[in-house]
Amino acid sequence: MDAIATDFGIKEALQQLGVKDINEGTSTGVNNFSNGDVIESYSPVDGKLIAKVKATTKDDYEKVMQAATSAFKTWRVMPAPQRGEIVRQFGDKLREKKEALGKLVSYEMGKSYQEGLGEVQEMIDICDFAVGLSRQLHGLTMHSERPGHRMYEQYHPLGVVGIISAFNFPVAVWSWNTALAWICGDVCVWKPSEKAPICGVACQNIAAEVFKANNLPEGISCLINGDYRVGEMMTKDTRVPLVSATGSTRMGKIVAQEVAGRLGKSLLELGGNNAIIVTPDADIKMTVIGAVFGAVGTAGQRCTSTRRLIIHDSIYDKVKDAVVDAYKQLRIGNPLDENNHVGPLIDTDAVKMYQNALTQVVEEGGNIVVEGGVLSGEGYESGCYVKPAIAEARNDMKIVQHETFAPVLYLLKYSGDVENAIEMQNGVAQGLSSAIMTNNLREAERFLSHAGSDCGIANVNIGTSGAEIGGAFGGEKETGGGRESGSDAWKVYMRRQTNTINYTTELPLAQGIKFDL
Repeated sequence: MDAIATDFGIKEALQQLGVKDINEGTSTGVNNFSNGDVIESYSPVDGKLIAKVKATTKDDYEKVMQAATSAFKTWRVMPAPQRGEIVRQFGDKLREKKEALGKLVSYEMGKSYQEGLGEVQEMIDICDFAVGLSRQLHGLTMHSERPGHRMYEQYHPLGVVGIISAFNFPVAVWSWNTALAWICGDVCVWKPSEKAPICGVACQNIAAEVFKANNLPEGISCLINGDYRVGEMMTKDTRVPLVSATGSTRMGKIVAQEVAGRLGKSLLELGGNNAIIVTPDADIKMTVIGAVFGAVGTAGQRCTSTRRLIIHDSIYDKVKDAVVDAYKQLRIGNPLDENNHVGPLIDTDAVKMYQNALTQVVEEGGNIVVEGGVLSGEGYESGCYVKPAIAEARNDMKIVQHETFAPVLYLLKYSGDVENAIEMQNGVAQGLSSAIMTNNLREAERFLSHAGSDCGIANVNIGTSGAEIGGAFGGEKETGGGRESGSDAWKVYMRRQTNTINYTTELPLAQGIKFDL
């Protein structure tokens, strides 16, 4: 780690974030305790150890839940604008530590430094959004059918919100949930991915600093660490009314069944198999930029990554050649070096998945047009660096129907009008993000219509990857149906209550029912 620390300031960043015991170990959780097995976090950048944390045991989890449920009693009675002030301070702390946290995200997860900074900016943005929201947690007022009565609805905090996040956005997705949950009066228990636990420690340290400065219980923000067994502690716990889980569809189905079995609520952000439709009226230059960033950004490890490029047959060769030429310009290497476009996959298991996908597409009759492969030698010692690949394929291939979390782009051809392309785009199990490249207004509106894209996100002349926090983020079908971040996504973190007030001396019943005594 010494060389990269010297070159890119990783050691200094960790120290600024309060991760003090580099290569020796650190504890996590409320009151900085944890007694389980040691989890070692290795960077996919160079394969070296960053730090260690301890997994949460059942006893540890019980202490965390006691702290969280106790803190909720204090937090829920604070006026929402006062909670907004705490979130504002948290956002300011993130501004102070943006560079350090961005470096840690890049080094522990493997995304480019610019993407790491962008992820922290998302955290700052959602804090700003939440601060404004703290004065707008409004319900509706309705007219009663009974004279002298008033009806309205209001929203109350749920309690403890459990958050299970994935490695690919190790800090932003937590903040999407946490900032809104805090504003709503909830407290949070977070299980970050065991593949990026140090990012969780850093965020917890920042939050704890803010709560301590305001004499608030640290249980408002809790951290637990470990594998799926630690996640199961939350999904089975009736004290956790809402579990927000981000990850694979397979994981989401397990969480959904477990939480539904106890009649809890789940917010699911699962897999995507996202496509860009390229019509004859598309701007080819814009298409190439959107498609290439969507396919290779974060090394293809975004849930919104572009997996499929659906191109009209009249311009197929032109678009294919332009994208292939763009791939020749990609620089693969250390993501902290801003000259590079593509960093590593998260680990060698992801590399195997990537290799299997390329093997399978050929077995199913596909044609590789940009060769993939694992890189080795100086700078690639971790074994996690791969070449972004492109394959010509068919939409009905099993591998195309499957989400491969790696930089593999499938080129698909359509003919006829845009309805045929939309049918292909919708012809997968997932429904997260979608896009169309066209300067034809009719095609764009058709794509956005009721009979158009079936995804939660539909873009025109923008790629599939990347979203602003102002809009609700999420997808349909096997993507899970959850919505996070902007718009009215805050409502899932609260319970709705309808109130009726009788300000007369009579007691008329609804629907004109008579009940005289």
